[in-house]
Amino acid sequence: MEKNNIKKQNIYTSEEEKTLNWDEVQESFKKTFGNEIYNSWLQKLSLIKEFNDYLILGVPTRFFRDWIVSRYLDKILEQVKGFKLSLNRIEFKIIEESKQSPELISINELNKVTEIKDSILNYNRLNPNLNFQNFIQGRSNEIALSYSKKVCEHLSRYNPLYLCGGVGLGKTHLLNAIGLELQTENNVMFISAERFMYHFIKSIKKNDMVNFKDFFRKSSVFIIDDIQFISGKESLQEEFFHTFNSLMDKGSQIIISSDRSPMKLDRIQERIKSRLAGGLVVDIEVPDIDLKIGIIKKKIQEIQNEFKENIDLSEEVINYIATESKTNIRELIGVLNRVIAFGRVHNKSLTIGDCKNILRDVFSQIRVITVDKIQNIVSNYFNIGLADMLSQRRSRPLARPRQIAMYLAKKMTSRSLPEIGRRFANRDHTTVIHAVKTITRLSEQDDEMKKNISQIKSLLLEQ
Repeated sequence: MEKNNIKKQNIYTSEEEKTLNWDEVQESFKKTFGNEIYNSWLQKLSLIKEFNDYLILGVPTRFFRDWIVSRYLDKILEQVKGFKLSLNRIEFKIIEESKQSPELISINELNKVTEIKDSILNYNRLNPNLNFQNFIQGRSNEIALSYSKKVCEHLSRYNPLYLCGGVGLGKTHLLNAIGLELQTENNVMFISAERFMYHFIKSIKKNDMVNFKDFFRKSSVFIIDDIQFISGKESLQEEFFHTFNSLMDKGSQIIISSDRSPMKLDRIQERIKSRLAGGLVVDIEVPDIDLKIGIIKKKIQEIQNEFKENIDLSEEVINYIATESKTNIRELIGVLNRVIAFGRVHNKSLTIGDCKNILRDVFSQIRVITVDKIQNIVSNYFNIGLADMLSQRRSRPLARPRQIAMYLAKKMTSRSLPEIGRRFANRDHTTVIHAVKTITRLSEQDDEMKKNISQIKSLLLEQ
């Protein structure tokens, strides 16, 4: 029918109606995420349709969509809200790579767009790049790597296998590698605890818990990342407990990761902690200098192979970066990318002096700064009780420090918006976004606010 062949102007908002300049949005992605992530993933996002409260973005493949949603969606939504405050969600349309342009999509096709969250299967994703072959071994992770491989050789011998360690130390990489190794001959389910929770809630609302239970309990290998996210959610913990028991009873292998050991999990039922601790618990420690050097050299080799360019970093510079980076592997790679980008732009071999100048602000900020530490220092700074600051009370003397703490948690930690919200008495991530915008605006307009933020940052960096 004719309505199924309506041209571009009938599908898209006109230039007069559109409030988003997609080129400007893409530029903001590049600045926020960095060139590596932008060029690999975000550059291929296209704007298909803009509504008042949500966007439809085009992606080339299902894997592309799933990877972006699982890793970058919160920050993408935060960025686009900076251009249009009324936006509160993003939907995705898979544009087949054979299609020349999303502009040819008809109204009928557009109506078939389904939100990513509507399908459980969309989150059972494994990244082929996160395998055992490119996992760099060192003293801090060799035990975790060894038992991850042994699980693949002898299912249910170590059950559950529980990997714990701080952010950015390689837990997700190992979980993904196990899934890749076992997926050929097993029914592998790999999901984050956050997505497990989301689909649990969705199934309750749709009165579809039977399918939810059947889907997760039929796997022969069940891998769940960041189990700490079920903290404080009693009904979800109840369902996880029964899913765990059902899988164990049928002999399925369970692999779990968390940022802390089972008995240190907050607001988790004792019976769950007991079962998690009843398997093999393996800790991944902060990388030592040798491992960091190995990771840097491996990353340099990967960049050279991918982009066909020579990266000239001396052993002295590599040792300096490895020595000065005090936190995790993720931030180590970020520091390396910054150095490489500077050398590329200025077309020169970098010295230690160059690196010190390039990374002066980075290394002055790289401390072990946690949400808990921020909350304590902010509450002490404003002379209010921590419990009061985290409460639901909205009086200005409590609300403003709470917003400042959320703002600093977003700026000075690697925690996601939903996770920060959970650490502030289970508030929604939109509350965190509002707090960040409010404090950003006030710190630009109010000298007193700017002074407060500066002094609190100094306290965080000193301790």
